[in-house]
Amino acid sequence: MKPWIQAFRLRTLPLSLSCIGMGGILAGIAHQFNATIFFLCCLTTIFLQILSNLANDLGDSLNGADHAGRKGPLRAVQSGAISVSQMKNAVILFSVLCLVSGLSLLYLAFGWNLKAISFFLLLGLLSIVAAITYTIGKKPYGYAGLGDLSVFIFFGLVGVIGSQYLFTKSIHLLGVLPALSCGLFSIAVLNINNIRDIESDRLAGKFSIPVRIGKERAAQYHWVLLSMGLISAILFVGFNYQSPIQFLFLLTAPLLFVNAKKVMLLPSEQLDPLLKQMALTTLIFVILFGLGNLLV
Repeated sequence: MKPWIQAFRLRTLPLSLSCIGMGGILAGIAHQFNATIFFLCCLTTIFLQILSNLANDLGDSLNGADHAGRKGPLRAVQSGAISVSQMKNAVILFSVLCLVSGLSLLYLAFGWNLKAISFFLLLGLLSIVAAITYTIGKKPYGYAGLGDLSVFIFFGLVGVIGSQYLFTKSIHLLGVLPALSCGLFSIAVLNINNIRDIESDRLAGKFSIPVRIGKERAAQYHWVLLSMGLISAILFVGFNYQSPIQFLFLLTAPLLFVNAKKVMLLPSEQLDPLLKQMALTTLIFVILFGLGNLLV
């Protein structure tokens, strides 16, 4: 089981749960939180994140991005610990698990409202397709530098606003601001990954944003992502201000500062630990944001 657990990349799960947590917090602020819906949201998101990780492992191995010169951890298919056929079967399995869990979630949230179910089922299918085609296929969009946009959409707007709608059956315009925070912090995690892999990605023809603009500008881009994510949350509280405790999430600002500074100063081969740190910081940010806004 060890190769599979490593292929699941469990350290990425806090990031995927952060957007669902933020959606649940927004539902709690509106006094419409439902624990069962929240559980199924988390389960579906975990399946989707693992699917994305497995598909990424498979796709990068097939397309040559995972090779001996890569600076990140050794991948399962690349090392031979898991065969290509086994990984393909795992991708199919987790696609099915995503569908089963997602359909259960939609039935619980909407009953037999076919219009609502159809819309969210389409979003779910798009999420699965996006997870798989990021690195798999003849023209994977991750190799064209569109990974940041995809992460912003699915870990930010869809993840937060979509999960909030499952609770509240409505969309509130101000909910876009914390969705921006989650989306931008999620891009930051991907940005660290892409800066670490600049050289190997360039050799494999994977033109991520850091490959296109270079490490120095990618580090500056990282500062922008973290700053704008924090500012978006500050604006949300400003529009809904009741108590200073709502700014509790600002306790994560030093962690974000340290992360951005290390991304700028450290060589690419030393960036890998910052992936986990950024993912956990995002989860802590969401928890503190929730505590501050639910306790007023």
